[in-house]
Amino acid sequence: MSQDEEKHQAAEVAIGMVQEGQIIGVGTGSTVNHFIALLASKKQLIEGAVASSKATTELLKKHGIPVLELNAAGDLPIYFDGADEVDPHFRLIKGGGGALTREKVIAAASRKFVCMVDSSKRVGVLGRFPLPVEVIGMARSYVARQLVKLGGQPVWREDFESDNGHPILDVHNLSIVAPEELERTINQIAGVVTVGLFALRKADVLITGSTIEFRKR
Repeated sequence: MSQDEEKHQAAEVAIGMVQEGQIIGVGTGSTVNHFIALLASKKQLIEGAVASSKATTELLKKHGIPVLELNAAGDLPIYFDGADEVDPHFRLIKGGGGALTREKVIAAASRKFVCMVDSSKRVGVLGRFPLPVEVIGMARSYVARQLVKLGGQPVWREDFESDNGHPILDVHNLSIVAPEELERTINQIAGVVTVGLFALRKADVLITGSTIEFRKR
């Protein structure tokens, strides 16, 4: 089975978790695009969606799904998104599409975080995928030097700005054996907006293709 077919399967499973009358959080990426296409047939059941990026906002609106601001929606019952990597403890690397900050905010504001992936995203230890770090523009070089001290090789994602207007550093060659500790450490570097480690707020539900798993509490 292809990765795209697995993504579509995961989206189909996730759609079954959408309940009537909800305002849902919707992330960004190729798996989420499958989810949005399926959500279009259930749009009359939900009150609307909070989007993690401009691209997702445009796609939701294209399908006639109402898009709401998080400030108006308040806490959300459920958030659907993909990931670039996920470990056995449901800790994630996200941000390959550059929406990591808004994704992290919506995940934090949601009672349940559902992560949809294909099997290629499952890893034993995070770090094979470069770790995105969104930074304030003036601090880019400073933050990069601090990331080198942590053992990484940061690469500026040139010709790219996040929806927040910030550059992103992609940190290569990290073996992330203590994700929660590293997330706290990087977030404390002056000039960092956020890091694409979702370890402190990990996924609650993981859907890989047609298989669904629930995180043990």
